[in-house]
Amino acid sequence: MRIKGPPPPRRQPIAGVGAAKYLKIAIAAALVPARLGVIPAPAFAQTTKTITRRPSDFVDLALVAPAISIDMRYAGAHNFIGRPVPGYDAPRCLLTRAAANALQRVARALARDHLGLRVYDCYRPARAVNDFVRWAATPDADAMRPEFFPNVAKDALIPDGYIAAPSSHSRGSTVDLTLIPPPAPPVPAYRVGAPLRSCVAPAADRYFDGSLDLGTSFDCFDPLAHGDAAGIGAVARANRARLKAAMETAGFTPYAAEWWHFTLAAEPYPATWFDFPIAPARLAKRRDRAGGDRR
Repeated sequence: MRIKGPPPPRRQPIAGVGAAKYLKIAIAAALVPARLGVIPAPAFAQTTKTITRRPSDFVDLALVAPAISIDMRYAGAHNFIGRPVPGYDAPRCLLTRAAANALQRVARALARDHLGLRVYDCYRPARAVNDFVRWAATPDADAMRPEFFPNVAKDALIPDGYIAAPSSHSRGSTVDLTLIPPPAPPVPAYRVGAPLRSCVAPAADRYFDGSLDLGTSFDCFDPLAHGDAAGIGAVARANRARLKAAMETAGFTPYAAEWWHFTLAAEPYPATWFDFPIAPARLAKRRDRAGGDRR
């Protein structure tokens, strides 16, 4: 999965912002009211300032759209790093209310066609993005390569644009998701140490997580994951088109390099990145009453 940021430096950009626009975004982020808790982000990753307090309009998707299935990969070990990621203290999908409501509309529209949604990632704390960047700079930390980036050298992940910072997920209106059949298949329990299955293998040979065939697994660092990639079958192409159409109708914008990634076009925080942890629901309520989390 690419952690969205400025355009890749070594190839034709497929998403991101130009230098002038990026500078405007960084300046706007610096002007966010100090009462929300603004701190400088680590220099090695985030190039903006981040907010460490959860705004009141971030909601739990499970409460807004309970029919949407949730498989938060970074709260567990089944991801390209192979362990839980800092900031994901609970497997909860948090989004801005605007994004959650829009996703509920997508789910209702798809239900009429006997399809469902499963989300893999939603709001992503900036500390998780920083962890991704640290991991990418550690050459020997590639245990999950056979599944998530079997055809791409790890030292190419940053220069080729698969990993960058900051991430649009940290603004709270970006979601990674897939299509599932009804009734929603259970989220399979992942066993650490289980044989790894290439994300670009034929559907029958990939790790089965309940998703319909969309050409690759989630978080596949490979050109086959691009939305318009050649080399995927007709069924996968049709499923990608169906997901993309439903998301666009509800106001989301797709990311060309990842079929699973969409950002609400009218996102409430287009120039603000957040870094509060995703806490268990009860703990989150106590923190909210106390004025937020500043870890």
